[in-house]
Amino acid sequence: MSGTILLAVLLVGLVVVSTNTPAWAAQLEARIDPNNKESPFKMSYLTTVFIDYPNGGGLSDNLKGKNWTVSGTADSSNLEVQDLINRLNDRIVSNGSQAKIKNIAVDYEFYLSAKDSTTSIDYRVILEGNLTDYVITRDSQRSLVDLGWRGLSVDDEVNIDGVEINILINLLRDQEPEVYGYFVGTDVEDLLNRPLIDADFILEQPMTNWHFLFDPTGINVDAGGYGLNQEIAGFVVSSWTMGESSIREGRQVERVSEVTIMADQPYTVRNFQYVDLGNLHIIGFGALDILDGVEIAGITPTPPQGYSTTSTGDFPIFIIYGMAGLAAVAGIAFFFVSNRSLKNEKQGQQGIDPSRLVGYQTSASSGGYQTNRGEAQLIDESDYQQTRNVYDNDNNNGDSSDSSPPPQRTAMTAQDEAACGCATSVDMGVECDCVMQDSCLCDANCPCSAGICKENAREMS
Repeated sequence: MSGTILLAVLLVGLVVVSTNTPAWAAQLEARIDPNNKESPFKMSYLTTVFIDYPNGGGLSDNLKGKNWTVSGTADSSNLEVQDLINRLNDRIVSNGSQAKIKNIAVDYEFYLSAKDSTTSIDYRVILEGNLTDYVITRDSQRSLVDLGWRGLSVDDEVNIDGVEINILINLLRDQEPEVYGYFVGTDVEDLLNRPLIDADFILEQPMTNWHFLFDPTGINVDAGGYGLNQEIAGFVVSSWTMGESSIREGRQVERVSEVTIMADQPYTVRNFQYVDLGNLHIIGFGALDILDGVEIAGITPTPPQGYSTTSTGDFPIFIIYGMAGLAAVAGIAFFFVSNRSLKNEKQGQQGIDPSRLVGYQTSASSGGYQTNRGEAQLIDESDYQQTRNVYDNDNNNGDSSDSSPPPQRTAMTAQDEAACGCATSVDMGVECDCVMQDSCLCDANCPCSAGICKENAREMS
C-alpha cells in the first residue's frame, strides 16, 4: 500500500514540476541522410512583446497609431552572415559536437502594431541552410550520427545589413528611441535584453525524452524534403519529435514574462515566448546513445530483427504499475464499503408473515368462462392499523379521528321499495325500473311490494 501511494505522489510530482518547464522560442526542422555529406535544416526563432498603457500617458502618445515593419534577407555571400555562421559553429564546438553549419540564409521580420491601449511587437528570425560533418564514423553495418549540434544559439548582437536582429530591446533602441528611453535602467531593459537566437532548450531536452517513430517502409517519405531525389523512397526513416506535453517532456506551454514600471503612468511590458518544437528525421533505423558526453544515433539500414514497435511507447513502467495499484486499491475499498453496508441491513422477511394470510377468490363466471383471480387478506385484523391502506380513511382533513364507521344496512320501507322497485316480466323480458313509475309493467310473479307494481300485477293477471 505504501509503495502504491509513493508512486502516486511521484506521478503528481512529475506533473507539478513539468508546469515550471521553461519554454523558449526556437523551432527546429532537420532531415539527415547519413549517406550524404550535407543535409538540410531550418531553425525558426519567434517571440512577441506587448507594451500596455491602459491609462494613456507619454508612452501612449509616442506609440498610438504606429504600424511599421523591418524585414530583410541575406545569404552566405554576405560577410555578416558568414560571421554569424562562425559564431554558431563556435557554439556547436563548445557543446562537444563535431558537426558544422556550411551555409545559411537569414530571413528576419519585425512588426510593430500600436492600438489605443497596447502595442505588440512580433519578432521572427529564420535560419535555413545545410549541415555537414555530422557522421562520426561509418562502416558496412551502421553509421554514428552526431546530434549535439541542436543548440544553435548566439548570446550577443547580430547585425545584418545594419539591422540588429538578436537582442529584443535593440529594435526599440534603433526604431523608437523615445520609447526606448522609458525602459533604460528599468526591469524592462533586463526583460528585453535577452537574445532571440536561442535554442539551448532544444539541446538541453535529452533525445530520450523526444517521441520516437520510424517508418519501416519509407512509403510516407517525401524525398524532396531532404533535398534528395526519389532514390530514398522505400528506405526506413526514423523521426524524433519534441514539444508535445507528455510525462517524458513535461507540460509544454507558452511562457509569459511580465514587468510593470512607474513613469508618468504605470506601464506593463509582457514577453510572450512560444513553445520549443523539434522535428528531426534521419534515413535509417536510429538507436540513441551517448559518446564522450554527446548524444548520438546509431543508424542501420533496417530495424533489428524482431523489432516490430514503430513508436517509443516507453511509458515509465513504475507509472503503469502505480496506476494499476491505485485501481486495485479503489476496487478493494469499494467491496469493503459494500460489504459493511450489507451487514448493516436488516436480514430476513421484511413485511407481513405469510402464515397470517388467507386467500379467497374474487373472480366470477361470465357465461361459461371462469377466471382465476384472488386476493390475500389477514386471518385476523390485529395488525390492521399497520397494514391498512391510507385511503381507507374517508375524511376531508386527513384526520383519522374524524372518520365515521360506514352506515349499517336497515330494512327497506315502502317508499324505498317504490323508489327502487324492480320486477321482471318473464314473458316479455321487460325490466321495471323506479324511474318508469306508471309505465312499469309487472306480471303476477313480481315480488315487489310497491303499490304501482301490485296494481299492474292485478291488471295483467
